[in-house]
Amino acid sequence: MARARRSAVVALLAAGAVLTCAAPACAQGARPATDGMTDSRLFVPAIDGDARNPNRFRRPAYGRPPAFGAGTSGFRSTNTRAVPRPPVPAVVEAAPLPPLAPTDVTVPEVYRAPPLKRPPSANPPELPSVHQRRAVVRRGPADEDPFGPLGIRAGAFVVKPAVELSGGYDTNPPRQTQKQGSPLWMVAPELLIKSDWSRHELQLDLRGSFTGYTDLPDYDRPMLDLKAKSRIDVSSQTRAELEARYNLQADSPGDPNSPKDAAKPPRYTTTGGTAALVQRLNRLEFTLKGNVDRRVYQDATLNDGTTLSLDDRNFTQVGGTLRGAYELSPGIKPFVEAGLDRREHEPVSALRDSDGRTLRAGLQYELTRKLVGEISAGVLTRDYDNPAFANVRAPLVDTALTYFMTPLTTVKLEMKTTVDESILPGVSGSLTRDYSLQIDHSFRRWLIGTLRFGYGTDDYEGSLREDERYRVSAGLLYKMSREIWFKGEVRQDWLRSNVGGVDYTASAILFGVRLQR
Repeated sequence: MARARRSAVVALLAAGAVLTCAAPACAQGARPATDGMTDSRLFVPAIDGDARNPNRFRRPAYGRPPAFGAGTSGFRSTNTRAVPRPPVPAVVEAAPLPPLAPTDVTVPEVYRAPPLKRPPSANPPELPSVHQRRAVVRRGPADEDPFGPLGIRAGAFVVKPAVELSGGYDTNPPRQTQKQGSPLWMVAPELLIKSDWSRHELQLDLRGSFTGYTDLPDYDRPMLDLKAKSRIDVSSQTRAELEARYNLQADSPGDPNSPKDAAKPPRYTTTGGTAALVQRLNRLEFTLKGNVDRRVYQDATLNDGTTLSLDDRNFTQVGGTLRGAYELSPGIKPFVEAGLDRREHEPVSALRDSDGRTLRAGLQYELTRKLVGEISAGVLTRDYDNPAFANVRAPLVDTALTYFMTPLTTVKLEMKTTVDESILPGVSGSLTRDYSLQIDHSFRRWLIGTLRFGYGTDDYEGSLREDERYRVSAGLLYKMSREIWFKGEVRQDWLRSNVGGVDYTASAILFGVRLQR
């Protein structure tokens, strides 16, 4: 029986194998002919699985459910009912413990040292910084002149010494119609001392020069100008200003007030001082100033070797001014000024004593550092004690403006009106007006060119004489370093008068070096 069952199983397996091999052959034989046409089912993508029963994806078990973190208000973004949470059991307070019975315990005494006290002068300990910060380096203001002298520090003062050495040629040192030329040389030392205090200020300005002419030594010209200025800050609204001065000069060659037969221009000295009080009341500012000056002439040396006293030209001037200014805005300050002065001569010429009055109004301004200065106009009068002398009355125009046209170009304009003394017969005084224009241009920060134009008039009251003065000059300054500068200048002077025999023309050229510290 067992053998028969095994034979039946083998027969069944053999029959199945035959049927399996015959099925593909039948299928190939039953496929219809396509006549070269491509079966469209070749381009149908195969589907992994049964298209009528697509795959089903389970919900991932990772992440947070949509209602995770919802509050107790009952809202859930899944729109499903929240599962009620089991109630939290109440906390049952434990019964208080019975009080402890008091017990006496002996504890040994422990000595504690008192805390150390930090002395008042000691600095507090520095706490470590969480973030390490780099120190901030603040740059100082830009140096206006990188080739300017730095000076020498002497305690609370800054000392700036300098000296100029020049040489050249002048075609007419006597300033006469007949020219007489001569080589010239000049030495000009100077010393500037200025305090560096937080309050108050003291400044000494000492300048001098000596111009020598090789072929005409009689026309050598000394010059000395000494000034001491101080400012005392009484309060934030009040200050006092003091000034003392000394000046040594010589009459200009060709001056009509000099003796005709003088061998060389006479010299004179001027000594004086000024005291001023400035009071500021909000935007108002008042300045009260008083001054005194004394001019003394030395005796003149004549061509024959004798001397001539010039005491009749000595005089003393005492005066005062009062100015009121109002600051309209920062940098714009209109003002009104009134001044009085008295000139008294030596007894030999007491009849030349006179009183002067000045009234003017002006504007002092500083507009964004482009235009800085002061301009004023008014009336100037001088009345003489001697009725034989004509009084002087004239319009007054004073200007000192600086216009910074570009960072490289600067324009300066100056105008001044004064009444000078005169000893000409029948002449009460000389009304002098001076105008000057200066243009500075920096080709480089160390190379500066300068052009100057000057014009002036001298009107002798009581006489028909009127003089006109002209000057043109061009200069070049080369700043080699802070200590050494090289200079060169060419200038031309003219004098034209309605009186014959006094006109002249003069030309000069100068080259020099300036040593400073």
